[in-house]
Parts: sequence; structure tokens; C-alpha cells
Amino acid sequence: MYNTAMNRRLARSLLALVILLVTIGASIYFLSHHPTVGRQLLATPRPVLASLLLLYLFFMVSLWLVFRASLLICNAALPVSETMLVTAYSSIINFFGPLQSGPAFRALYLKKRHRVNLKQYAVASVAYYFFYAYFSGLCLVFGLAGWWTIVLGGLGLGGLFWLWHTPLLNITRFKSLSLRGLIFTAAATLLQVAVFTVIFYIELHTNNAAITFRQAIIYTGAANFALFVSLTPGAIGFRESFVLLAQRLHHIPNTTIVAASLLDRGVYIAMLLLLGVLIFGTHARRNLQRLTQ
Repeated sequence: MYNTAMNRRLARSLLALVILLVTIGASIYFLSHHPTVGRQLLATPRPVLASLLLLYLFFMVSLWLVFRASLLICNAALPVSETMLVTAYSSIINFFGPLQSGPAFRALYLKKRHRVNLKQYAVASVAYYFFYAYFSGLCLVFGLAGWWTIVLGGLGLGGLFWLWHTPLLNITRFKSLSLRGLIFTAAATLLQVAVFTVIFYIELHTNNAAITFRQAIIYTGAANFALFVSLTPGAIGFRESFVLLAQRLHHIPNTTIVAASLLDRGVYIAMLLLLGVLIFGTHARRNLQRLTQ
């Protein structure tokens, strides 16, 4: 049984490595045959780079809010500074670590350090993924229904919260969960998706001035769904595949998608490296060393 589990993890790791190498090779091949894209990336204005870096730091704030909302659902209380530190660590681990391992790190930390019930945290995580899929799906539907999507999405979400504590929804096993925590999770997740949309719009519009904000919304919906199947760091390869599959909805050219994706990866990695320098530079690592004891 143990060997079988080890073989599966090894197979997944090898698959992730193959996909990552293929994606890197495809990017090099693409840039070699489209040199104008590479030159355009190098010519990206510094104010644009600074804006994207600032937005990604704001994106980290939204992740921190999601984490705080999860703790509210779990009835756990942690200091603000500690939750910020765990969010930063898990984001770095999630990108550079194997198989999107950030959530597993948070769960392990909460169990070992604060004895948080893993089942409760799993339910909180499922709630987050539900809202993430819900808002991302609305972004995709926006391509078909237009601004009516916002109205319908808001009504649907309000209806869900209304049903939560009514006899019409017989889910007594989960009704003990904090409704405030669920609403907090929904709001934080909506903020995360909104920040993503602005980031993607700037990246796309920088490389192609004809791109509209509506196209960026649809692009965001497609890109976000890569989270649920990604094996590679930062969903490299998977996000691009999802965006290309949704091209009939957003009508963004392939060259623009590739250029925006490369710009996005570069800025995000720079932000994570900056976080790493801040964490280790302030000796914050000592606060988490008990995990290995």
C-alpha cells in the first residue's frame, strides 16, 4: 500500500516535471519564431511593472483575507502578524514546492501549532474553492450574458446564504458552520478574482492595446479554472491551455496570450522573491521553526 502511494506521487511529480519542461521548451520555441514578442516584453514600461508588482502584493492581501475567513469558519484565532507570515510562506511554497503544496502546509501548521481540526479546515477550504469556481464561472458566463451576469450572480449568492439557515436546506451537518465566515470567505474570494482581473487586463492591454476589460474578465475566468487541475508551479502550462481553449469566448490572439503570460510569470516570481527577502531578512523564519521540532 505504501509503495503504491509512493509510486503515484512519483508519477505525478514526473508528469509535472514533463509538463513544465514542455511548456518552457514551447515558450522558447515561440519566442524564437516571434522575436517581436520578446522585444515587446523587454520594452515593458517600468510604471507598468511597478503597478503589476503592487497589484500582486494586494493579491497577497486577498489571500490573507481568505485565510482569516477560513480560521473564522474553524473557530480558530491567530494573531494578525502570524496569519500574514503563514500566508507569505504558503504562497512561496505553493509556487516553488511540489504539486501546489501551499494548502497542505497551512493545514499542517494549523494542526501542529494550534490544534485546528483538519476536517473543519477541509470544509473551509472546500467553501473557498466553491466560491472561487463560482466567481470564475461567472466571469466565463459574462462572455455570453454580459452585465446581466453580475445581477444573476449576486442574486444566486444571496439566495444561497438565505437558504443556509432555513428549513428548506436540510444540511444540519454543516449548518453549525459560521455564516459570517462563509460570507467573509465569499467577499475575500471575490476580491481575489477582481484583483486578478485587473492584473490580467494590464498585462494583456500592455501587449495589445485593442484588448478590452470585458475580454480580460472572460480571460480571468478561464485562467482561474487551471487551479483545479494544475500540477506545475503556478499552473504553468495549464493556465495557458485553459485560456487557449476559451479563445472563442474572449477572442484574444495567441501572441498576446503568450506575451501576457510571460510577463505575468516574471512579475509574480519577482513578488515572491521580494516576499522571501522580507521574511528571511527580518528573521521571521524563527517563528515557524517549531514545525520541524
